[in-house]
Amino acid sequence: MTAKPWLERGVAPWLGLAGVAAAGAAWYVAFPSSLSLGIGLLLLAGWASAWDLLGGWTGQTSLGHAAFVGLGAYVVGVTATKYGLAPWWSMLLAMALAAVLAFLWGRITFGLRGSYFVLSSIAVAEILRLVAINERKLTGGAIGLFIFDLDKPFGLDLFSRRTEFWLALGYLLLVLAVTLLVTRGKLGYQMRAVREDEASAQAAGINPVSVKSLAFMLSAALTALGGCIYGIFLSALQPQPLFELHLSVRIALVAIIGGRGTLFGPLIGAAMLTLAGELFRNAFAEANLLIYGLLIVVVVLFVPRGLMGEQRRRAVRRRYAKSAGS
Repeated sequence: MTAKPWLERGVAPWLGLAGVAAAGAAWYVAFPSSLSLGIGLLLLAGWASAWDLLGGWTGQTSLGHAAFVGLGAYVVGVTATKYGLAPWWSMLLAMALAAVLAFLWGRITFGLRGSYFVLSSIAVAEILRLVAINERKLTGGAIGLFIFDLDKPFGLDLFSRRTEFWLALGYLLLVLAVTLLVTRGKLGYQMRAVREDEASAQAAGINPVSVKSLAFMLSAALTALGGCIYGIFLSALQPQPLFELHLSVRIALVAIIGGRGTLFGPLIGAAMLTLAGELFRNAFAEANLLIYGLLIVVVVLFVPRGLMGEQRRRAVRRRYAKSAGS
């Protein structure tokens, strides 16, 4: 009788990760001409999953995660073009800088409640965008910079779409694995306690600011890692698309539609929005944005908990009904 709950709680998510890896490999084989689309989907899913550590599991909505995407991309670009640093060291540096920024940012703003933290997150991303535009000697200013050359780890060409696809898939699997491990540990329970009732969590001996700071630092570091891969994928870096509010909103929206506080919700949301956007752009030409927007509105109105969140709610209700009937 105890084997089934253990199986569901212990093994099933890891089997899900294996399924994600298999689906990624299947995409690589079946759609070799659509690797760029797959890279974009995988990176968006990874960013949304990293965002969900803060916005879903901890309940702190951010609309500034484009700051970490841009930070990761520019760290790779600047260190490669100006200092000749190997990309793997650049990635570690970007994650460290993102974690420090999140720590400082969180210590200043986590005392704010409601929409004030959201507004502060927008402001920080805008500040980084202005810094990237005005520091012309370092970042190339509004024109940006171009990554011409990178070291080849194990002889791999990092500018190849095939290599970038596997990097993006590995990145998504890493973020999902970290999310799974964190949310099952002590920090995960503290994050959920802070999300549900911060005052009660504090009364139970939990420091809400420390918990939110740790979640934010982890979320920021993982987002910046994806930004590094995105920078290599783009090669040509400009402040406007990397730090813009639209990217932050898209990351948050993907997690919300897929289901906040769920392991695979952000991936489902990223697949739905990316593939739907591609389909509508090809099928409906100029009307694609209207139909795309209507789809988002329908999901938000009728599935407010997100796709995976609604599925989880129904599963809980069935389990309670079954236990009550027995």
